[in-house]
Amino acid sequence: MKILLPALLCALSLSFQALSADPSEADQKAFRETRAKADQGDARAQYNLGNMYDNGRGVAKDEAEAVKWYRKAADQGDARAQHNLGVSYANGQGVAKNYAEAVKWFRKAADQGDARAQVNLGVMYENGLGVAKDYAGAVKWYRKAADQGDSRAQYNLGYMYVNGQGVAKDEAEAVKWYRKAADQGWANAQTSLGSSYSLGRGVAKDEAQAVKWYRKAAEQGHAKAQFFLGKAYTKGKGVEEDEDEGVRWITLAAHQGYTTAQHHLSVMYYVGALQAYAINRDGAKLSVAAYQYFLIARANGGKEYAEETEKDIKELEGPSANDGQRALAEFLRTGMLSKAPKLTPAQKDEAMKFVREFKPVKADEDHLW
Repeated sequence: MKILLPALLCALSLSFQALSADPSEADQKAFRETRAKADQGDARAQYNLGNMYDNGRGVAKDEAEAVKWYRKAADQGDARAQHNLGVSYANGQGVAKNYAEAVKWFRKAADQGDARAQVNLGVMYENGLGVAKDYAGAVKWYRKAADQGDSRAQYNLGYMYVNGQGVAKDEAEAVKWYRKAADQGWANAQTSLGSSYSLGRGVAKDEAQAVKWYRKAAEQGHAKAQFFLGKAYTKGKGVEEDEDEGVRWITLAAHQGYTTAQHHLSVMYYVGALQAYAINRDGAKLSVAAYQYFLIARANGGKEYAEETEKDIKELEGPSANDGQRALAEFLRTGMLSKAPKLTPAQKDEAMKFVREFKPVKADEDHLW
């Protein structure tokens, strides 16, 4: 499922990176020079000054002051400032959140050909933020930005084609746009292109190509790609089977907070524990691990995850269920293994400690907008 808002552009840190509270002499000098030009009405300097305030370069970070200078430049027609002012309104940074105002400023910049503003305006139309929801309108603006080479717009346009939103469904066209974005290193597109190859949608089925693209995204820290790559290793699809490598990638995804990976990992440890006990080996550590990831997935997944799990349990406990299916249903309900030694209080405490201290470490992602 497409995550819409994180696909939006963030231009508030395009030119500068946040520095320490003790700006260098060079940064302070650049700030003074830029301020002097901005005070004289230079639109470019006003935009740059806004960026400096936004990122704390040469001056203490001050989002409200950034908005002030973006507005001055935007009022003079500077497209970059108009876009950034839209970003500020969309995120409520330095000004009260106002999607209608964000749309207003994105449109001004988009009409001047600013690709970042075009893709953001597309997302506003796609989600009905500050404007009536209009998939065709979203496609229009995505295409304008995509034709300029914007990788996020290319990915979003591919998504619209694969889902038939605002345009006739065309999986081959979706693959075309996914590939353009993927070739630029956009991890979401690489993952979607991998899935297209894995499923044979819009392109001939090719598990090796799927693995290739999953790996590119996974190495950038994309959680879903890490999960898919891990599954490919555990099943030997498109790559030589290697369960240890599969578990490694799935664990990386799980530790980024990806619920599906957490759930999958809990079941993998559950199966491993059962196998250990079946040959009279100690499966306690595997049982504890299964319980840990069961708890994390349940806590992280919320209502939707609980509902899906309940459906799985009902299917597993159907009239024709065998002992193995009923055992898995019990695990999905309680996190405990039937027909195996119960977890001791100390083991439960160990699992709970792990869950309490569990903090997903997400890879760097684009800011909203």
